[in-house]
Amino acid sequence: MRATLPGVGTVVAALVFAAAPAVAAPSTDALISEVYGGGGNSGATLKQDFVELANKSAGAISLDGYSVQYISATPGATTQWAVTPLTGSIAPGKTFLVAEAKGTGGTVELPTPDATGTIAMSGTNGTIALVNGTTPLTCKTAAECAADSRIKDLVGYGTAVVREGTAANALSNTTSAFRNIELGDTDDNSADFKVGDPNPTNSKGETPGGGNPDPDPDPVPGDKRIHDIQGVTRYSPLFGQKVSNVPGVVTGTRATGDRGFWIQDTVSPDSDPRTSEGIFVYTAGTAPTVAVGDNVLVSGTVAEYRPGGETGSNQTLTEIAQATVITVSKGNPVPAPVVVKNIPTGYLPAPGGSIEQLPLEPEKYGLDYLESLEGTLVQVDDARVVGPSNAFGEVWVTVNPDQNRNERGGTTYTGYDQPNSGRLKIKATPLPASNVGDVFAGATVGAIEYTNFGGYTLAALKLGTHTSANLQREITAQQKESELSVATYNVENLDPSDPQEKFDRLADGVTTNLRSPDVVVLEEIQDNNGAVNDGTVAADQTLQKFSDAIVAKGGPRYQWRQIDPENLKDGGEPGGNIRVGFLFNPQRVSFVDRPGGDFKTPVEVVKKNGRAALSVSPGRIDPLNDAWANSRKPLAGEFKFRGRTVFVVANHFNSKGGDEAMHGRNQPPTRSSEVQRAKQAAALKAFTEQIRAIDKGANVILAGDLNDYQFSPALKTLTGDGNLKALIETLPVNERYSYVFEGNSQTLDHLVVSKNITRFGYDVVHINAEFADQASDHDPQIVRARPSTGDANVDKIVFALEDILDCLKK
Repeated sequence: MRATLPGVGTVVAALVFAAAPAVAAPSTDALISEVYGGGGNSGATLKQDFVELANKSAGAISLDGYSVQYISATPGATTQWAVTPLTGSIAPGKTFLVAEAKGTGGTVELPTPDATGTIAMSGTNGTIALVNGTTPLTCKTAAECAADSRIKDLVGYGTAVVREGTAANALSNTTSAFRNIELGDTDDNSADFKVGDPNPTNSKGETPGGGNPDPDPDPVPGDKRIHDIQGVTRYSPLFGQKVSNVPGVVTGTRATGDRGFWIQDTVSPDSDPRTSEGIFVYTAGTAPTVAVGDNVLVSGTVAEYRPGGETGSNQTLTEIAQATVITVSKGNPVPAPVVVKNIPTGYLPAPGGSIEQLPLEPEKYGLDYLESLEGTLVQVDDARVVGPSNAFGEVWVTVNPDQNRNERGGTTYTGYDQPNSGRLKIKATPLPASNVGDVFAGATVGAIEYTNFGGYTLAALKLGTHTSANLQREITAQQKESELSVATYNVENLDPSDPQEKFDRLADGVTTNLRSPDVVVLEEIQDNNGAVNDGTVAADQTLQKFSDAIVAKGGPRYQWRQIDPENLKDGGEPGGNIRVGFLFNPQRVSFVDRPGGDFKTPVEVVKKNGRAALSVSPGRIDPLNDAWANSRKPLAGEFKFRGRTVFVVANHFNSKGGDEAMHGRNQPPTRSSEVQRAKQAAALKAFTEQIRAIDKGANVILAGDLNDYQFSPALKTLTGDGNLKALIETLPVNERYSYVFEGNSQTLDHLVVSKNITRFGYDVVHINAEFADQASDHDPQIVRARPSTGDANVDKIVFALEDILDCLKK
């Protein structure tokens, strides 16, 4: 994976040859880089056909004994390959020009060729091969040539029968086929080659019209500027084209990970706010040899790097790749950074498809504004942390400090139409451990780029001073004697191989922060050997180790109930067999055990003594329903508290994996995972309605990681008719969160109760998600409730008596 950590470049100016990113199977050394057959034809500028070779490797490649060979597009029985023998070598990072037949037209000579032949190539359709040997080839089909080990590289264009994959587009008297970014060789000519203006370059770097160059010429800027490359959309109008001597001052370097440097135009910027004046120059495996303040001229190929791969939904980073660099002068002033603050609250345009070719509207959309600064040196002052730092040197801040701010310093995600445009990832090393609410006081300076896992990123060259907000972990209120407390806690792939420290911290969360609830619904309990994929499905050792840790922390001796899943059928980490389960305190609540529950037997709602009951307890809800394919099946349990029955269902809906990025190229993003969660919610809702059909006064508590927001379709399926209520919605809007993702405080975990439970206290207990040091990435939740007797009038009397008893015990 390409990293994004800024580093310090060396101060030596040198020629840099670098491969660009995102090529499926790049060649390691020599290949054909350009083909042109229209030389001297009518309308042509160049007088002569040519084949250009290139060397991608770090060492010189001898061409002695090699040849360039040509065959027509549709060879017949008597058609022969034409041969041009080669001698000499290609230096690393250089090209080698082979001149072929000369026509009667054209006005411009090729630069001095490194080899010369007499092959009359077609200007539109044909095949060129680089061959280890000078004996004419005999193959006349793509398959035959693919089997000939002498062929080092082969390019078919137009209607060529002999080709790699699909042929490159047809040429003309004014166009050549030249290899795409990074000199990629995917064995598909159409993917590897673009068609455009011919640009033959010999081993000395000379191009047409160069004549005999001055041995030490003064370098001059070319005809393209950074804003020409960046353009007014997200995708460069010069994508795939070669640019020469683009001027700029180096504003920062990075010597590790995604190596390269940033340059910025300080001499001839344009007045269009949509076009950035900065750009990243990618040097691949070579550390940059320029220094901040160097005035440079950069030549190379305009690339669009898509973090995560071309098939993903991420946007791209415009950059110059395959670069050569000339340092004109050193010690120049670096442009003042653009101060970024209070950017537009609009997030992105939503055309119902790709936004990459839409003209930017930086005054309207926050992410358009950041895109208009791509590669530019920016400054963020007094940046408040809204997503804790992680092990990758990343932390999320906000540049819109009042945008959906919550009381603990974060930014709350309140709806699909409120994605919080002010969030910005900072990448830096070293990066101090930072919690939500902390501030990087003063100026944080760096370049804007687009990266994987979060999108727009400030690649920090200078961090503000880290100032802690002293965020404290919460402790919930103590339950009353008459209250049943039920908590939900995602313990993040817990298994016995995890360090004891993790068990201890999770146990401390249960005993101290949650005050030892009567029932704890657990998600992501793994089997006894975790991710080892050997068929083990039992999790008794995991639960035993956890319950022992709770006792060691002063908590009760919990009992547990769960059902082992079918091996590898419930998703999650391969081999881990994650599942949901119950811990319960037998001194406060009893579990009604009814045998027969297993991974495939569905629990049914039956009538006993006029009230609802479970056919098996614990039991899985509709486990063979396709809604639960490769996902955790909900577990229903029947509990007794003070003689009242409470049905608790443990849940862990399918993940959001596969959804398009919120900040991605397609807007609005496709949330494909919602389809399965909608089915899961419908199945769960149907089960609760079966309970209600028998007993409208039944107490039902749905708990767990539903992997969706309170405003999502899945939650609306559960609560839309009013028979169930999501307790998160009883909190103030900006306090509705249990998880922090990419700087958005959001809700994935839920407690949902039947409407007859009217006396309750509810709390999301913030102990993990906002902190760099986490026992889990989820915050637990708890409800302290008075279960109903099933009769609202009786409830009034019972609750009044319980209130009196609670007061007497104070």
